[in-house]
Amino acid sequence: MKKLLVLFLFTLFSLTSAQSFNIEHNEIIDSNIVLKPEFQHKAINQVVTQILSRYHYKKIAINDSLSSIIFDNYIKSYDNGRYYFLKADIDEFEKYRFEIDNNLYSGKLDPAFDIYNRYKKRLDERMDYVQKALENEFDYSKDEYYVPDRKQMEWALSSAELDDIWRKRLKSDALNKKLSKDDWETIQKALKRRYQNYHKLILQYQPEDVFQLYLNAFAEAVDPHTNYLSPKNSEQFDISMNLSLEGIGASLRLIDDYTTIAEIIPGGPAFKSKDLHPDDRIVAVSQGDTTEFVDVIGWRIDDTVQQIRGKKGTVVRLRVLRADKSISEATDIVRLVRDKVKLEERAASKEVIQIDEDGVNFKLGIIKIPTFYLDFAAKSKGDIDYRSTTRDIKKLLTELKEEKVDGVIIDLRNNGGGSLDEAIQMTGLFVDEGPIVQIKSSDSKIEVGEDPDAGIFYDGPLAVMVNKYSASASEIFSAAIQDYGRGIIIGEQTFGKGTVQNLVDLKKFVPITDKEKIGKLKLTIAKFYRVNGNSTQHRGVIPDIKFPSALDPSEYGESSQPSALPYDNIKSSNFQKYGNLSEIIKMLMAKHSDRIKNNQEFKYLAEDISLYKENIKKKEFSLNEDIRKQEREKNEDRKKERENARNITVKDKEEVPIKDMKIDDPLLEESGHILADMIFEINSKVK
Repeated sequence: MKKLLVLFLFTLFSLTSAQSFNIEHNEIIDSNIVLKPEFQHKAINQVVTQILSRYHYKKIAINDSLSSIIFDNYIKSYDNGRYYFLKADIDEFEKYRFEIDNNLYSGKLDPAFDIYNRYKKRLDERMDYVQKALENEFDYSKDEYYVPDRKQMEWALSSAELDDIWRKRLKSDALNKKLSKDDWETIQKALKRRYQNYHKLILQYQPEDVFQLYLNAFAEAVDPHTNYLSPKNSEQFDISMNLSLEGIGASLRLIDDYTTIAEIIPGGPAFKSKDLHPDDRIVAVSQGDTTEFVDVIGWRIDDTVQQIRGKKGTVVRLRVLRADKSISEATDIVRLVRDKVKLEERAASKEVIQIDEDGVNFKLGIIKIPTFYLDFAAKSKGDIDYRSTTRDIKKLLTELKEEKVDGVIIDLRNNGGGSLDEAIQMTGLFVDEGPIVQIKSSDSKIEVGEDPDAGIFYDGPLAVMVNKYSASASEIFSAAIQDYGRGIIIGEQTFGKGTVQNLVDLKKFVPITDKEKIGKLKLTIAKFYRVNGNSTQHRGVIPDIKFPSALDPSEYGESSQPSALPYDNIKSSNFQKYGNLSEIIKMLMAKHSDRIKNNQEFKYLAEDISLYKENIKKKEFSLNEDIRKQEREKNEDRKKERENARNITVKDKEEVPIKDMKIDDPLLEESGHILADMIFEINSKVK
């Protein structure tokens, strides 16, 4: 089990310690430089190809079919929105579509660099147009529309056609700023700077940057968790593995030109602020409290990361477009002080809540687990007091027993994984003995992770809360609790990451002397399976009691990734269930449904889900100022109406006894009612 000890979740980039990258606006960069592969790239390319073809779990065939996918991935890595390349460019590049498989074995990289150099040329042309288009203010009285998502659109046939697409893009950007009370001079200056900065970033690309994009177009065609890490990013990954996180404490991904929050790292500044959430979009970044914001819409993810991360104690401000808002709505400013994320701050915590259900008061313990952690360094040194999730949970459960709670809720929402060994050991606190997880390697051998200790530490009523960001180790724990019938699972269907990755140091395989120029390969080597034999891949864990969700499970997590490994199953392990909760779950579901009919927060949640789905379906946005203003005012009025309603509720609380006061988290409160119903039912049967 040692090789599988750490299960890193699905983050693409962790915002770890580094100097902030600031562009000097007077810096002169030669846009005529043509990049070419460096001497080491051929050998690295060949080695990565051999490793992926021989040792990846998927047993891939490097052929024309894969070549075509890599080609599309690589084009998208530069121009996913189809704002730069012309159809003539794509037609010319088509000659490479079915050559890439052969090039991977030979190490030939000329096509990859040809495509980058053409992209740079088209970017130069677009930046020239931006300067001209922003010379005069736009006419916002016209009835015309902007389509931001162009992934399925045809490639532009001419520069004139691209000019019109860009005119509408710039007009939409300008209108958003105008509605935020900026004058034209400010808008003009900000938009010019946005695209100038992006242009300079691309012009500063080195051959290693292009090479990394190309190899990742290959790796991610195989599966979404296999990645090539350049020497620079390899170093960053090592830092995150050692739990030495210094920055804002978040992971990012790029969605439709927007740098989007993928995960909030427990214990970090973003986590503590409670003002940044998964799926929020970062549209601009400011260093400190006084510098101007730098727009990062359309930037590559690693370039945005360079802007956001920085030294401990420094301030970064983010202009954020919330997850549930359309591009025409107002943004918020989030101020964060960069810091080092300590293991202590990522630790599990507890609280006790009071739930009144059918005239009976229930005292419930809540244990929040942000991640499955283990202090490897302290343990390896022989420190008898090393920190781990299981050790901390035992202490918290002991305290809750002393407080005589009626039941316990384990809150795994937004827990993206961590130590597999800790997930197994922690599950053992709630079951007597037996298998916890099955792991199938690429050679089809199956290893079973067993509960290491006989006996149950906590045998009382149990519920587990999950959501769509609960992944990997979180899914292993909740799946085992569900399969054993040990407790009920409440929330959203989980992420569905059922694969295991190993980090391969390529320096061991590439026969060149300058080892500093060689990175690492993150490689998928195994899959997880529940004790009942079903995979957690794609499906994740389906809750016994489902809460409303804005997204269908097929639209997030593994299921949203076209190259994700498929769902399958293997033979069930030999395990003994604690009981059949199906009849109790039917009763719990009926009571839950009746209760939320009159719950105002669940009504708000239903409204938000409906609005979110409307926004997702919306393909075009008006460029008429009056229409856009009405849309924004409508959303602001809705927000104020809710705030006023909630303020009235807060005043009413002052007259309510402490034990009957509402809990700030409506989903946690409802989970408390569900567990209370379960306890009531169990106690009535015992009597």
